[in-house]
Formats: sequence, structure tokens, C-alpha cells
Amino acid sequence: MRRSIDDYPFSADDLPEGADDAMRLSWAVAISDDYDDAEPRVVLTVEEVGAPGEGLVGHLTPDMARRLRLALRDALREIGEVPGD
Repeated sequence: MRRSIDDYPFSADDLPEGADDAMRLSWAVAISDDYDDAEPRVVLTVEEVGAPGEGLVGHLTPDMARRLRLALRDALREIGEVPGD
């Protein structure tokens, strides 16, 4: 089973001024259990705009996905944003 959850296509407006070292990245999140152990995982794909199929794909266990979620929540708090749900 594979199912797409969300994706974010990069827009030129997303790049902050002065971020000369920033890459134009798009991301996608999916779920999959197409592994030998049949365990479901969160699949995170990050690709540079203009280089489809050459990105990085992370196959995250539930614990790894929760850790990433907590890190994003903490980062939002650090910059004064409400983390949300």
C-alpha cells in the first residue's frame, strides 16, 4: 500500500531575500508498507526543483516521524509561532 498525504511544490516567493545558499526544494509526505517486514512507514521525499527523481527519500518508522514532528514543533515555538495540531 502506498498513499500520498501532502506535498509542497516550491514557489519562487518561498526563498527569503539574502538566502544565497538556500536550495529551491519541494517536499512530499506519503505512507507505505511495501517493505519486506510489511511495517508501515512515513515516506518523506525532498527534491530540488528541476531535478525530479534525484531527491532524497527517507523511510521513517513511527518513532522517527514523531521525533521529526516534535523537532518541527520546537522550532516553531523558538521562532514565536504557535505549533498548531
